[in-house]
Amino acid sequence: MSTIKELEQLFSKGNISRRDFLARVSVLGLATAVSPVLFNVAAKAETPKKGGRLVMGVAGGSTTDSLDPIKIPDTMATNITYSLRNTLVEVDADSNAIPELAENWEASKDAATWRFNLRKGVEFHNGKTLEALDVIDSINYHRGEQSKSPAKSIVDPIIKIEADGKTAVVFTLDGGNADFPYVLSDYHLTIQPAGTKGAEFEEGIGTGPFTLVTYEPGVRALVKRNPNYWKEGLPHFEVVETLGITDTTARTNALKTGKIAAMNRPDPKTMHLLKKDTSLEVLQVPSGKNFTFPMRADTEPFDKKDARLALKYAIDREQIVDKVLGGAGRVANDHPIPSSYRFFNPNLPQRMYDPDKAKYHLKKAGLEGYTFNLHASDGCYNGAVDATLLYMESAAKAGVKINIVTEPADGYWSNVWMKKAWCASYWNGRTVEDLVFTTEYAKKSKWNETYWEHERFNKILKEARAELNEAKRREMYYECQQIVRDEGFSVIYMFGDQLIAANKKLGHAEKIAGNWEMDGARMAERWWFRS
Repeated sequence: MSTIKELEQLFSKGNISRRDFLARVSVLGLATAVSPVLFNVAAKAETPKKGGRLVMGVAGGSTTDSLDPIKIPDTMATNITYSLRNTLVEVDADSNAIPELAENWEASKDAATWRFNLRKGVEFHNGKTLEALDVIDSINYHRGEQSKSPAKSIVDPIIKIEADGKTAVVFTLDGGNADFPYVLSDYHLTIQPAGTKGAEFEEGIGTGPFTLVTYEPGVRALVKRNPNYWKEGLPHFEVVETLGITDTTARTNALKTGKIAAMNRPDPKTMHLLKKDTSLEVLQVPSGKNFTFPMRADTEPFDKKDARLALKYAIDREQIVDKVLGGAGRVANDHPIPSSYRFFNPNLPQRMYDPDKAKYHLKKAGLEGYTFNLHASDGCYNGAVDATLLYMESAAKAGVKINIVTEPADGYWSNVWMKKAWCASYWNGRTVEDLVFTTEYAKKSKWNETYWEHERFNKILKEARAELNEAKRREMYYECQQIVRDEGFSVIYMFGDQLIAANKKLGHAEKIAGNWEMDGARMAERWWFRS
């Protein structure tokens, strides 16, 4: 049998694929005992140039943003925090969980106990050496009854975290979880020095590729290369500046005039024009990003199932995918699992626009003539207002009255989302079914945007997490999708690709991660200027 070092050599030479590499390493008894840098470097067909100043223009920022791990709401803060901090586990461009601050990990046979061995010699920006207590304190920040963290629901199954010396951490769960390493890749679960609290989070101290110079929430962040970064050869840029530019036209003009080198969320309707610019590159990355109109379960008239079904039948999904995403996506079926996921349920009939069924359910709910207020802003996502207007038009043909309430972009996630009874929302794909459902729909989840509690759903969700028999687990996740589709409080109408527009002077790996925007929110670490 090959050793890990031999497998690394085969992989780096291109003799085996990433998936084959991970499969063979798993046979050796470790999840992976390999430097994540290997995965970045092996896919590069060119030698990255060192140095330079990357300026990114990013939508998804607000003056209410923070570097406190429990207060990171959207793309701008996520990209900044990943430039400053690391997690125990990283998700690569193939959606594999690979080691980051953890050198490797091992699980008990029932997947209820996990041991993560930490990399030795890793330093925080303040010179402190990474130890097990830093990991324990960082994860515990999101645990406990009083926790306000969006990650609380995914760490609640942890019943005990213990240090095994200074360089290993053992997690004991309330049941098996075959996907537990993915949990520790969540961007809220970055590792800070033990004892960090309050305003200290805004200093951005971490083990990441850059150190913080200045930060104006939602406006601008400036970071400089960490000379002691533990990933060999990374990062490539000397300085990275992130500018919050909410307006799509302003962001696009900044890219075309060279004021920024990369941007997220280019307008899908005008992507063809950007593609004609020989100085620019437009990347379309498949993802599980899903767009939703969540209804609060504790608010009338959304507590009536027929009202929800009327709204689900009143939307022309294909029209919105075509006109808002420019075809850079596909229709969704009122649940958040795309067809690319391992346990996608192919047996559920696709819900289509059906004015007659919408009218039937509206009448059955006793809501003929009722006006539904739908709150939206392009601060939610580019094209959100257009999507709601198209929804209003298709609904009107079905006798469903929708009034669009346009909200300010700044502060949308703190002032509108989960506050108003019905609003626009979106979710990035979280790579595995358990993370998607647990974050977005589980009882008591901080980000359960519909405030929905469904006894059967929560029961089988927990059981599926611990089920190691693949066939049984598939059946459980199939049922979860059906329950959300038919009983849930959200119109989940489309999946969208992650879109990046960048100057061709920027280099990157052949394959781009789609779990978060801007190459898994790690463009600052992974990209470079071409020679």
